Amino acid sequence: MNSLLKQFPPQVAWVAAALVVGGSAGWASHHYVSQAGLLSAEAETAPEVVAEASSVLKASLSQAAEPPLQALVPGQIEGSNQNFIALAVERVGPAVVRIDAERSVPDLGPDAFNNPFFRRFFEEEMPPSNLPDRLEQGTGSGFILTASGQILTNAHVVEGAKTVQVTLRDGRKFEGEVVGVDSVTDVAVVKIEADDLPAVQIGSTQNLAPGQWAIAIGNPLGLDNTVTAGIISALGRSSNQVGIPDKRVQFIQTDAAINPGNSGGPLLNDRGEVIGMNTAIRANAQGLGFAIPIETAKRIADELFTNGVVQHPFLGIQMVELSAEMVDRINQDQQLNLQIEDDDEPGVLIVGIMPNSPAQAAGLQVGDVVRAIEGVPVDSPPDVQARVETTAIGNTLNLEIHRDGRDQTVAVKPAAMPTDLR
Repeated sequence: MNSLLKQFPPQVAWVAAALVVGGSAGWASHHYVSQAGLLSAEAETAPEVVAEASSVLKASLSQAAEPPLQALVPGQIEGSNQNFIALAVERVGPAVVRIDAERSVPDLGPDAFNNPFFRRFFEEEMPPSNLPDRLEQGTGSGFILTASGQILTNAHVVEGAKTVQVTLRDGRKFEGEVVGVDSVTDVAVVKIEADDLPAVQIGSTQNLAPGQWAIAIGNPLGLDNTVTAGIISALGRSSNQVGIPDKRVQFIQTDAAINPGNSGGPLLNDRGEVIGMNTAIRANAQGLGFAIPIETAKRIADELFTNGVVQHPFLGIQMVELSAEMVDRINQDQQLNLQIEDDDEPGVLIVGIMPNSPAQAAGLQVGDVVRAIEGVPVDSPPDVQARVETTAIGNTLNLEIHRDGRDQTVAVKPAAMPTDLR
């Protein structure tokens, strides 16, 4: 063997040793016994090469024997089975409550009983007209804002009830006082007498974007402490788009399941912060959930706890979005008797003025096109509502309008919305 090695230059011997050692880790791990025997047999003939190869091979085998690192699931905590959804629920869950409400509803009896023809022939067998009111029961969700027992929920969960039963996740039950209800935004507040209660952490929708995580907690269909998760599907859904034009809310849309009983529960981000209040408002909204942004819900809640009622600013105008299709329809409507220019400029068309309203007092007219409010362009009726809603009652609001081919500014002072319009 020595004579054979001497026939080759030292560089070739080194290359040969490198090729022997540089085999794949998988091959070395399967054949390290036979390879070690081969190296032992050649130890007497090439001690310097074998020593080098042996040390490198041992290092290679040591690395191959170590198990690979486990890849962490995004959001998963190392050494734990809890992911970010479980952590968020663990943090907020104790502050989510079940609300059972009971209200009296007049029992009018079947409609046929009120038919004059029916009463004429069956008067003696008619049930008494003074039937007692029947009790209607409903269940919803809510969440605790403060350790002293201030609770936020939906108006439709507690509307018509003066007191409700509030059940915490730990089983404790309290009688809750309905402090205030605002049907315009579907927000209500309840107060229970307790201290040191778990409270939620309020987040923000300012940096919210479609595609981000959304977690809903509530009591759908009476199934307490139910958690569903999805993503933010869209932002700024108007009440018209959602199918409830009488509300003044720009909704968050999510694909997290929100069912009857989820109403009033929190919608969370991936950090466990409340970004909205869930509301089950459309029976046909399969795969779609909607939530009131927490900024809107919290602002209304603060006013309800302070004053017991919310005064919404009101102009007294009926509006439609100014699109090419709408312009054609209006110009063909003989009752409106309007001719609108299709100038491709965005804006909102006024199609009605309520009598004795701030709009009438300011001189606004049917056919005016509102281009901007306080210098901010408006493209749709929800844009106008949002701008008006953030204005204090009695403060001047400058509307930039287009009338008879000219642009002008009209100053309007919003009044409080009449009770019969809420």
